[in-house]
Amino acid sequence: MIRVQHYAKEICPSFNAYMYFGIGNWVARRLVRMLYWIRVVYADKQGFLDIDPRASLVFVLNHRSNIDYLLATYMVVHHAALSYAVGEWARVWPVQQLIRSMGAYFVRRGSGDDLYRKVLARYVQMAIEGGIIQAVFPEGGLSPDGRLRRPKLGLVDYMVRSFDPQGERDVVFVPVGINYDRVLEDRTLLIERSSEVQKPGKWNALRNTSGFVFNIVRLKIRHRWNRFGYAAVQFGSPISLRRYCEDEHIDFRQYDTDGRFEKVTELAEHLMLAVGQLVPALAVPLIATVVLRSEKDFTELELKAQVQQRLDTLAIDGARHLIFDAANSFALDTAIEMMAIRHLLVEQDGRYWANPDENALIEYYASSIRHLFDNQND
Repeated sequence: MIRVQHYAKEICPSFNAYMYFGIGNWVARRLVRMLYWIRVVYADKQGFLDIDPRASLVFVLNHRSNIDYLLATYMVVHHAALSYAVGEWARVWPVQQLIRSMGAYFVRRGSGDDLYRKVLARYVQMAIEGGIIQAVFPEGGLSPDGRLRRPKLGLVDYMVRSFDPQGERDVVFVPVGINYDRVLEDRTLLIERSSEVQKPGKWNALRNTSGFVFNIVRLKIRHRWNRFGYAAVQFGSPISLRRYCEDEHIDFRQYDTDGRFEKVTELAEHLMLAVGQLVPALAVPLIATVVLRSEKDFTELELKAQVQQRLDTLAIDGARHLIFDAANSFALDTAIEMMAIRHLLVEQDGRYWANPDENALIEYYASSIRHLFDNQND
């Protein structure tokens, strides 16, 4: 019981409404609007209106950047407070106290302690039963190559293992797709993925991050700051767990561990498929898709025409809401300029082509929407 009490104190948040809706909202709003132009799309507004007000909501998001936390908070702060699962990286003073007061709960990744997992599972179940709005990243971490990762089952399993399809409270999953014209951690993720590149130590990483932040502040003060393009969030059609169980003839409580995990895997993959279809096709990923492995060079007009062609392939059956309208001139002009500044594109005499030295980074951005075109080919 002493260990249980220790784990419970470690996991449970201490939500403070002023910290969340006051300070947290102010920080999230200022930071994300300083870094990006924000776009939000609701693919199924009527579906939101039809959600049972007694249901427990779980927002299911793809994980592109650590800015995801702030972006999602900023998007829903006027309607709800989100509770996130946060890894051990945040258990340092004073970040731990701040995050705990914002309603987040701490999770030990890869813990082999059965008792700890039991306490964590019970907390998640109590939060769901109590109607606390959750936000989860089934991928479990940032994508190192830009692609959607296979979902991890831990938190999803905790949420559904005791679910009663005939109970009073439904659980409604809301798939959410996020994408950026620039992911702040892009080069760091590529370094961590590569075994050939020497990874910077903690002090060097801290120094690089501090220098990056200082440069942004300096440019902001001198009124020379320009945003990193667009960040877009798309909310999809809500998925009722009660209806899912009825359609699939499932009651998670009736399975043994192996059988339940098989069914949870199917549910998690179903949720991630829905999330994948919502990932916005922004200007930089589209341009990266056009120039990647292309031996051609393009004028600016030809580049925009190629982007438009790819957008048109995603606009089948009137599903235009699946993409952000990156074909507008401002979005593309900004993306081309930013990619040239970052040396992803080489420009000479008004013609552009991919910088072969930056193929890994170009592919990282193209991979974030590649599954949309794969689905069209299928």
